[in-house]
Amino acid sequence: MSPGDPFIRWDWVASHLGDIWLRLEQHLVLTGLAIGIGLAISLVAGIWSSRWPWLYAPVTWVSGVLYTIPSLALFALLIPITGLSIVTAEIGLVSYTLLILIRNIVAGIRSVPPEVRDAALGMGCTRRQLLWRVELPLARPVILAGLRVATVTTVGLTTVTALIGQGGLGYFILDGIQRFFSTVLVVGAGLSVLLAMAADGLLVLVEWWTTPWAHRRRG
Repeated sequence: MSPGDPFIRWDWVASHLGDIWLRLEQHLVLTGLAIGIGLAISLVAGIWSSRWPWLYAPVTWVSGVLYTIPSLALFALLIPITGLSIVTAEIGLVSYTLLILIRNIVAGIRSVPPEVRDAALGMGCTRRQLLWRVELPLARPVILAGLRVATVTTVGLTTVTALIGQGGLGYFILDGIQRFFSTVLVVGAGLSVLLAMAADGLLVLVEWWTTPWAHRRRG
């Protein structure tokens, strides 16, 4: 990039719309898989930890250790085992969702008033019915709050997977830095920010739609 060049070359953007869409799709797939897998693992771990409190400390310790490992260091440890693959990317991305999601799931379940549990059990609910019909629905606002944080964080972290050849919008950021080409850099960074904002906004709408009682109570 020379001093006289424009900061953003719109002709480049117009001629690379197909590539931009492809990288955006890759970013969505990588993020969606990480959130989906992380949520599934966290639900199991969170439910177990709420049922058997002695599990909570070791579960959060393990997830906390994974959360504190720098992403590049984690990828470097995984590459000799899983190679430059989507598996490597997903192991790293999923690892960073666990601590946030597990803590919020446990906090949400524990926030259910004891009298509500007693009333449900008194009406003949089994432990499984209590969990799925009472505890998890009432814990949903806290769980969705954690899911919002995990989703926005993962959208940002997914850009790092470009360093192991997994594309996504991070491809443009890396390419822009290497070529000192501001247009590519702005496209990658800008779309990453917009995607994070859109995902957060969508989850806010889901929260409003699925937990109307929580908003009436706050009002």
